[in-house]
Amino acid sequence: MEGLQTAAQMCSCLTGIAAALLLLVKPLREAFSGTKHLKDGLKCLLRANMLHTYYKNREHAAIRQYEYENFLYEYKAYKALRGNSFIDRIYEEVKTWDIIT
Repeated sequence: MEGLQTAAQMCSCLTGIAAALLLLVKPLREAFSGTKHLKDGLKCLLRANMLHTYYKNREHAAIRQYEYENFLYEYKAYKALRGNSFIDRIYEEVKTWDIIT
């Protein structure tokens, strides 16, 4: 009889722990999925800004120093966020341009 009471108490404790974990899982899952969306959005903004800088200066193959420095920072951040290799070709081309101080 005593064993049955102990088993019932253990089941009760386990049920309470499982319920608490379930209450924590949903907010954690939502937090991590939200992070992915933020990273994707940031990658998109970085890529759009780098492309804007590229097409703005492509005709003259020259870039202002502050634009070049911004482009380099954006490129590093884009690659840190696992941006695709599409921008690599543009980055290599921009590095060959004249820098206007």
